[in-house]
Amino acid sequence: MAFLLRVELPDVPGSLGALATALGSAGADIEAIEIVEHRPDGVAVDDVLLELPHTVMPDALITACQGLEGVHVHWISRYNAGANLSMDLEAVEAFTNEPDLSIARLIEVIPSTFRTDWALAIGPGPDGAQLLHGSSAAPKIVPECDEWLSVEHASPLPEVSAWDSTVLAGSPAVTRAGTRFFVAVGRHGGPEFLASEIARIGHMVSLAASVQTDDD
Repeated sequence: MAFLLRVELPDVPGSLGALATALGSAGADIEAIEIVEHRPDGVAVDDVLLELPHTVMPDALITACQGLEGVHVHWISRYNAGANLSMDLEAVEAFTNEPDLSIARLIEVIPSTFRTDWALAIGPGPDGAQLLHGSSAAPKIVPECDEWLSVEHASPLPEVSAWDSTVLAGSPAVTRAGTRFFVAVGRHGGPEFLASEIARIGHMVSLAASVQTDDD
């Protein structure tokens, strides 16, 4: 079974090797590691994609991490079988290859790139916000989404009452034709979006808007 582990650890030589050794000793087979954030206080946040045999419980990985000084597990969750961590450049390639569908392709690749459950793009409509594009698991938009159209910068978003326990973030952008739209992303049950993730989402949304050749 594939799992994704987000872990905080000291940003010093040897700490990643110690983490890999501890996870391996607990029975995990590490497939990929992606650095999510370097913090000024000497802490790094990494995502670890790994495989676990059916005989090993995820709790064993948390216990292994807790045995390392300065290591803290943010969360661990199941990951789509056979999935790989998607790098930002791969996502950019996906939506720049089809400029007339740039925003739609962006919405498709956001969940795998940022480990979210869904993504959607909205724009202004005659009766409030209207859905432009949504990933396969995106919820139906609700009146609370109208407020997103006034958000000025990439940022965390307030919880939407209809989407219980979903952590939200999003970013506005304007296409070359002058059409304003907003991209929102959600994680069921968290974790909270890091500042570096929100900045990356904002950059990627702005890039997709600059590539888009047709109005949505």
